[in-house]
Parts: sequence; structure tokens; C-alpha cells
Amino acid sequence: MALEKRKIGRTGVEVTAWGMGCASLGGVGDRISNEDSDAILNAAWDAGIRYFDSAPLYGHGLSEKRVGRVLSEKPRDDFVLSTKIGRLLVPVEEGTRNMQMRDNENLAIRYDYSSDAVVESVESSLRRLNLDRIDILLCHDIDRWTHGDDQPGIYESAANGALPAMHRLREQGLVRAIGLGVNESAVCVRVMQEFEPDCFLLAGRFTLLEQEPLDTMLPMCVDRNVSVIIGGPYNSGILANAERRRATYDYEPAPDDLWEKAQNIRTVCNAHEVDMRAAALQYVLRHPAVASVIPGMWALREVEENAALLNVSIPDALWTDLADQGLSRTW
Repeated sequence: MALEKRKIGRTGVEVTAWGMGCASLGGVGDRISNEDSDAILNAAWDAGIRYFDSAPLYGHGLSEKRVGRVLSEKPRDDFVLSTKIGRLLVPVEEGTRNMQMRDNENLAIRYDYSSDAVVESVESSLRRLNLDRIDILLCHDIDRWTHGDDQPGIYESAANGALPAMHRLREQGLVRAIGLGVNESAVCVRVMQEFEPDCFLLAGRFTLLEQEPLDTMLPMCVDRNVSVIIGGPYNSGILANAERRRATYDYEPAPDDLWEKAQNIRTVCNAHEVDMRAAALQYVLRHPAVASVIPGMWALREVEENAALLNVSIPDALWTDLADQGLSRTW
């Protein structure tokens, strides 16, 4: 199946409009086997996906290893791979384990946004991936969402180290595009003002449920020809689950007000006989700055379900009704 491709900024990189976020392949650890992971990645490939995103954080390297097991057997020019810098994998006694990851890798995380750490991180990722290059390199989590009150210092470290180093890698042709992988829009706006990124991977902040990036970030991206990749299109679950007990927002139990809003969105979707998950995936792809949406998938059925959802025909009246009821915004 051939999927639509969209260009990343001013680069020659083209990604499929539906990509695969591979955090879950590492984060779930041995809840799935390497063979199951291979099957999921191959099913995604057969569905037409040619853009895959990973990071050292995901399963403390397990995601990159699993992605590499499959992609290293594919023609290298046929797919686009992004991964991230900012967290070095180190021996357990030298770092901190991320408790959201359920892997058994004997490694831990150490934040490092220095220039030298960029080179070290890229070289380590390439070994885990068993690939000869990374197409899109993203600076991971330099936002307040991740670091809280420590964020100003984290940003300065990246601005003086990692971000200039990434620009040099792009100039040298060692990576084809650079940007951020973050959970908030404000830091993206600042980076566009101070650097020359090609793209942002924005998780959970531009969705059918919330659209704050429409205020500043997304118009600026259009003006500057900076592309946006949307992660977390279901806001970690609230836009995908009809059961209250299973609904999460930002990986925590969903607050009552957001749960109520999601159910109001569901009511409008149902009135148009549209699965809310289909609306969530397709809503973000309508924006001119958005190049790809990358839901995570850790079961074969999720690959099949997302393929079907992205092919659902959605009437314009659905978007109009949602906007008229103040449930989502237009542009």
C-alpha cells in the first residue's frame, strides 16, 4: 500500500503522512517478544509506513534495537528514521532508570545536552539500530513539561551545546534534518527564534482535544516552512478509550473536565457515524504544517485498526460542528 508522503521543511526528506512511533516497542519490554515486535514492524511496513521514530529512552535502548532488527533488512533509501539525543544510556550505577519503561535492559539514563554527548549518542544509536545513518535527529525533552523549574538551565545547556552540534551534523551531511522532540509548544517557538530547525515532533499538545499550538507555534511553522510531526494523537488514551477506567491523559488518569470534553467530542463524532479515533488521527493531518502523525502501536491489531481509521471518509460538517460547539478549533 502506498501512503501519501509529505516533505520535512526545506529538506529533501519525505515522510509518510502516517508514521510509526516506536516508544511502545521498547517501553513494554518483554510483554511482547522480539518476534512479536518484528511482526508488528513488518505489518507497518506492509501497510505502507516508511517513517519510524525511536529514541534511546524507549526501553533504555530496546526500541532502537528492535527497530534496527527489521529496518536493517529493508532498502535503506526506502524509509526515514528519526531518533533523539539528550539522554545517554549509561551503566545502571551511573544513571537513573526511567520507571515508565518495563524493559530489562541493564542500562540507565543520564541527561546530557552537551556537544560531545550529541556525537556519542548518535554513534551509540547507530550501533543499536545497525544502520549507517539517521535521517532526522531530534533534541529530546528540553521543555518545562519534562524538567519543571530546571528547564531554563537545561535549555541553556542545549542552546550552547547540543543544538549547535546538531546544526553542524546537518551541515556536514551526517543527518538530513534536525529539530526537537518535546511535549510543549513554547520551547519550539523559542528554538525557531534562535536556531534554524527543520521540524518538531510535538507529543500530545496538538490534538482533537487541545489546540494551544494554533496560537503561535503552528502559524510560525507555516511562515518559516518548519514541519511538525504529531506524536500522542490520542492524548495517551483519552481519545481512544470509551471506558472511563482506561482513559489516560499524559499517561495519568484523565481529569474529569477533559474526560467530559472527550465524551462531548465523541457524541458529535457519533452523530456523523465517525469513530472518534479516526477523527483524532485525521484532524491533525489537516493542518498545513503537519507532515506526519505517528501513533504508537504494540499489537498487530493496532496496525490494522489505524490503517482503517486513516481511510475513513470524514465529512467537513463534522469539523464544523465540533468548532461550532467549542470543542475544537479551525484555522
